Amino acid sequence: MRWFVRSDIDGFFGLALDNLVQLLLIDALCRFVLGFDAALIYGHILPGTALAVLVGNLYYARQAIRLGQREQRSDVCALPYGINTVSIFGFVFLVMLPAKLAAQGSPDASRLAFRAGLVACFGSGLIELAGSFVADRVRRVTPRAALLSTLAGIALGFISLGFLLRTFARPIVGLSTLAVVMLTYFGRVRFRGGLPSGLIAVVLGTLLSWLTGIAPAGPWPGPSSFTLPVPVLGELFAALTGPDALTYFSVIVPMGLFNLLGSLQNIESAEAAGDRYEATPALAVNGVGTVVGALFGSCFPTTIYIGHPGWKAMGARAGYSVLNGVFITAICVTGTVAHIAWCVPIDAGAAIVLWIGIVITAQAFTATPREHAPAVVMGLLPGVAAWGALLAKTGLRAADFGSVRGQAFDRSLIERFLRFDTWIDGAFALEQGFVFSSVMLAAMTVAVIERRFERAAAWCAASALLSALGLMHANAFTSGDTRLVLAPAWPFVIGYGAMAVIFGAARWLTVPDDTGAH
Repeated sequence: MRWFVRSDIDGFFGLALDNLVQLLLIDALCRFVLGFDAALIYGHILPGTALAVLVGNLYYARQAIRLGQREQRSDVCALPYGINTVSIFGFVFLVMLPAKLAAQGSPDASRLAFRAGLVACFGSGLIELAGSFVADRVRRVTPRAALLSTLAGIALGFISLGFLLRTFARPIVGLSTLAVVMLTYFGRVRFRGGLPSGLIAVVLGTLLSWLTGIAPAGPWPGPSSFTLPVPVLGELFAALTGPDALTYFSVIVPMGLFNLLGSLQNIESAEAAGDRYEATPALAVNGVGTVVGALFGSCFPTTIYIGHPGWKAMGARAGYSVLNGVFITAICVTGTVAHIAWCVPIDAGAAIVLWIGIVITAQAFTATPREHAPAVVMGLLPGVAAWGALLAKTGLRAADFGSVRGQAFDRSLIERFLRFDTWIDGAFALEQGFVFSSVMLAAMTVAVIERRFERAAAWCAASALLSALGLMHANAFTSGDTRLVLAPAWPFVIGYGAMAVIFGAARWLTVPDDTGAH
């Protein structure tokens, strides 16, 4: 087993391109959605993210070398590792943007949003680290349909639909690159010469972006500046001890668990491909990487990527992981990401992100038992509803609601939507803690499908408890948003309690009926 082989270059291009697209996403979302300034993005967030990626990449390369030496093999492939795509969207739209909108009008709004992101990233890393010792037990208790459908709800709404709109808003670039991605990823073909399809899509998208005037993205960012990661312990401590530290608990806990279990599944995928890694240290380092990133300014967790069998089949071994870590670190600490973002608009890589969202959504159906499909759909709905609520509120803000010139958000909005038979209050209720809602609804549906009614009642009781703690559905209006409040949502406590009673009594009130007649 050697540190570097020729085919590691091919693996590096694929993994580095994937991570580069995530960096471009972070850059675009932080600038245009959150309104962060360049000093915050290129001075703290990206260097901290690079450090997290470097820590994991070096460890997983070393882990592959040790496995190869122990088993006397030269074909061991390191676990692929990088920035978590789903968490980027989850933390931007469900944590940092609400934090900024809640502080609307305050000169510290961006700083408060940044601190909320630090708390989310730090908390997610701690959950992954602690959970590395009990991941198998959590996975056995929670149905796969509940875990995957919740992730798919985020992927379908915040990734797939969002980037589908972008694709059709700029069809020359969007549809051309989508064709390349569909041809190679869905059609399972390769371009002659062995060029990575992702690279072809980005190069084609960049060329068309310049020809159609989409690029360059703003003014030239100026000369590069070398910025090493620096600790942000003061910012993190202020965020952890602030009054809003627990506000986004309902997002942080489920996202941390999903990152943990998703990484565990990818370790199992590697084992199926012939590389049997010890799960606990691999998962623990994943959590450590995220925690280290947060301590140095990153708001975005890292994860063990899906696709190890593909990298292994490509011939990648340990070197591709080291190269990826060095490359990502280099472009982040030198400020080169700003220049790449200037000449390579996110539209050039949008088709790749859209594909990621589609694959995650499809996996929720293909990796679960066929009879659990209704549970998958049930788990998808809260995520789609949350994205719809975000879209509705964005439309209101575009009409000057919640601004200094317009009307503040209040309960009169519910009456206005009701005139058009749109139950927006249900969307606002689902939006808050929707990740928990997705898990609970899908899990209780699986239990009902399997006629394990007592277990379904237990999931309903857990939903009632989360609602009583204010971690689901409890929401209140701010001047320009709706946000979670840690107060009992009594109507939902009662509703879930009624469901628990009905399911608990089903054993005595019903008889099996497999004829389809109800």
